[in-house]
Amino acid sequence: MTEVSRIGLDLAKKVFEVHGVDAQEAVTLRRSLRRSKVLEFFGRLPACLVGMEACATAHYWARELRRLGHDVRLIAPHYAKAYVRRHSNDAADAAAICEAAGRPAMRFVDVKTEAQQAAMCMHKLREMLVKQRTMWINQLRGLMAEFGIVVAAGPRHVGELLAILADPEDQRLPPLAREMLLQAAAALRDTELRVEAVEKRIVAWGRDSETCRHLITAPGYGPILASAMAAIVVNPAAFASGRHFAASLGLTPRLEGTGGKVRLGPISKRGNGYLRRLLVNGAMSVLRSRRAKQDPWLAQLLASKPRLVAAVAVANKMARIGWAMMMRQEDFRQAGGGMRRRAPTGPSLAPGSPRSRTLRAACGGRRRRSLSAAARGALGTPGRDEETVPAVEQRNIAAARRTAGDDRSKACEGEGA
Repeated sequence: MTEVSRIGLDLAKKVFEVHGVDAQEAVTLRRSLRRSKVLEFFGRLPACLVGMEACATAHYWARELRRLGHDVRLIAPHYAKAYVRRHSNDAADAAAICEAAGRPAMRFVDVKTEAQQAAMCMHKLREMLVKQRTMWINQLRGLMAEFGIVVAAGPRHVGELLAILADPEDQRLPPLAREMLLQAAAALRDTELRVEAVEKRIVAWGRDSETCRHLITAPGYGPILASAMAAIVVNPAAFASGRHFAASLGLTPRLEGTGGKVRLGPISKRGNGYLRRLLVNGAMSVLRSRRAKQDPWLAQLLASKPRLVAAVAVANKMARIGWAMMMRQEDFRQAGGGMRRRAPTGPSLAPGSPRSRTLRAACGGRRRRSLSAAARGALGTPGRDEETVPAVEQRNIAAARRTAGDDRSKACEGEGA
């Protein structure tokens, strides 16, 4: 058999499809494998590049093939789909994966370890139990509403329904309906106990995670969100900046347009939906707290935007802050009295002053410069997105400000003369 340099492996429950090419991109391998024969087949092959879709069981197979010496790369399914020719089947999918794995600009998914997947099991189980709890609550509400028993919306009012069920003197429910609803109430209590047990285990795991201990110090981050972020984000360095990380979670507007006309739509909702939902929930808690009234940025945001739109904006900010803390492995440092770092103002830099307008024009308007990848992580004061500015750049900025001030002074002297 001709030497294979790259393989596309389409995963399945029982029958796997293999598509291989050589260094000249010529197809040299096409075959199907039973699940029990996959490791035996790849054990006989020389080390090569193996591409797979990041779907169910992908991380397990990636770890096993890496133990055999292969270079395994996981590809997001919607990235590999673009390389499917005509009709989609297992063999065509394997060929598309092989083609996508060889693209130099392709983005790959980091392989999770067994410990990271074990941590994700806690959150997957909690997510399922919370859905089941919501199902039981809705079932109780719907069935009791058929008999004219209605309480206020919200899970906190379900206790009123349970009290009515437990009261034998309440004759609004027929005996048969009460018997069945008591079983539903017992199932609801059991589900709530299971949710509490899983959440206690998540909190205990977070105490042992250094990343989780750093994240929980930021506004809006609780033990559930901090532990989920630490478990899901395997390699934060894979993102060039906090903005890239927030965009990967679907917290940025979707761009649509052509002919030079670009329109901003709703958020893209791509990436991990569970983590995005937790971030929005944490953002809502920030907007309900005292911080929303004390922070000028949050107050202005709530005054100009609907609450849900403001929550998405705060969730975007929280994602960028979380990325910065995971990169530096340090606690949250509050700057400027709120989530947004405010530029220092004084007599010479008051908003609307001549020198303020001059400096703003010299620095490119109201935007502050962001850091390059080389500058990120250097020592200095925190800047935009909680990034750091090296001391050299600080001196250059200070020199530019002094030069702008001197030029303005000379201009004023010339006008006075």
